[in-house]
Amino acid sequence: MKAPSLAGILELSVPERIQLVEDIWDSIAAVPEAVSLSELDREELDRRVASYRSRPDSVATWDEVRARITGSR
Repeated sequence: MKAPSLAGILELSVPERIQLVEDIWDSIAAVPEAVSLSELDREELDRRVASYRSRPDSVATWDEVRARITGSR
């Protein structure tokens, strides 16, 4: 299969490009072993998971995070 050109991709509508990105991401997520992590990245992910597991009520919802980012409370 020939890869689509950037020009061809830019001819797609925004919703079509978003769908394309989602499809590409899903294809990557389907084979997580193909994505390599550095030891530092793995340690950071392990730290974050451990932090969440020790205090699962301390996380923010997406709505809370979005409100902080956009300043709309």
